[in-house]
Amino acid sequence: MQGLIHDCIYAKGGDVSARTRTVELGAVYLHLSEKGRETFHDILAHDFDIDRQILAEKIKALEEARNQKEAITAEIDLKNALTPPRISLLTQFSSLPNGLKLLIDMRATLLSRAKEDQRLCKLSLDIKELLGAWFDIGMLDLQEITWNSPAALLEKLIEYEAVHEIRSWGDLRSRLDSNRLCFAFFHNKMPSEPLIFVEVALVNKLSANIQELLNKEDEKIDPEQAATAIFYSISNTQPGLAGINLGNFLIKTVVQELSNQFDNLKHFATLSPVPGFKKWLGPRLVSGEEDVLRPREIAALKGHFACDNAARQLTETLSNDWYRDSETAEIVKPILSRLCAQYLLEERRGNRALDQVANFHLSNGARLERINWLADLSEIGMKRSYGIMVNYYYELSDIEKNHEEYVTKTNIVASRGVKALLK
Repeated sequence: MQGLIHDCIYAKGGDVSARTRTVELGAVYLHLSEKGRETFHDILAHDFDIDRQILAEKIKALEEARNQKEAITAEIDLKNALTPPRISLLTQFSSLPNGLKLLIDMRATLLSRAKEDQRLCKLSLDIKELLGAWFDIGMLDLQEITWNSPAALLEKLIEYEAVHEIRSWGDLRSRLDSNRLCFAFFHNKMPSEPLIFVEVALVNKLSANIQELLNKEDEKIDPEQAATAIFYSISNTQPGLAGINLGNFLIKTVVQELSNQFDNLKHFATLSPVPGFKKWLGPRLVSGEEDVLRPREIAALKGHFACDNAARQLTETLSNDWYRDSETAEIVKPILSRLCAQYLLEERRGNRALDQVANFHLSNGARLERINWLADLSEIGMKRSYGIMVNYYYELSDIEKNHEEYVTKTNIVASRGVKALLK
């Protein structure tokens, strides 16, 4: 295997022979077992990385340059030394008919092993950098998915739907009917492989409940009369593109397409999950840390449940079907709503929002508009966020300003209603 890789990178010959070798190696790679591919990655990561001895020599040559000409030559040599030999092979792979998909899938596999080995992590970053350059705005196409789209594409929509499961063909049809739309992004070198699916509902007001939005029995409104577009599901289909930001382009493009189709649309927002909320809050409550609760919240819980530790009582309560009891739900509602606002507005990973969905939309210029109580009563909705969902609002005139506030100044733009929950 090492010899085949070496020949692709270093062997002499013209473009035709180089492409032939790359095609042969690509075919070999695709037929490898899982273990065989891991070996391929290990060889590529360890044996075709930067040569640090050569790198040290180039640095020394630059430091010892006696004039500008020698300095420029040394800089060029240093730049070349900083480029791993494997970049040549990865670039050759991209030119194959299915080469881009091969690299995306290769990186997806590497991401699962990157923590084991820093060299594999570095190889993953090399591929990410190349993919970031190749997934330029001009190379992506937006297509509307309809019930008449190819069956293979509809099957992929069912398979990749990551937010709200599509349970049947009838369920799928309702999501492509009347005031429900779906769009997909494709790369021009991967015309049969959708990168992202975006599902949209055209409605008259901001949606607060996903079950109501997806209810097949509800009377559909005339899309030409709808004033609001709700993005209720955004599904990335390619794990190997993780960390490559297509979001800003994605949202703006779909908004523009919808605006072109429907003159009456004035408002654009999401109905989004809060996937990290329970994972963040649960351990704090289980440990009995009452300082996560406000004095009035502790008093309300102890008064209602006659308990000694409010945090542990809340944990026990939330482990059952608490929301079916109206009195319990009324006690819990202001507590979880306030904690969710705290989680979204104050909890960070570095300078970014801890919640990955929040970070996505805030990075793209949205405003955190509303926290919706018991908005998703599905099993997964209750497991990840106690049924809470969020509206992110895209005010078209404020997108760039909100993006700068968040990315540059680390400020989260939120409505007064959301901020008031913290008081």
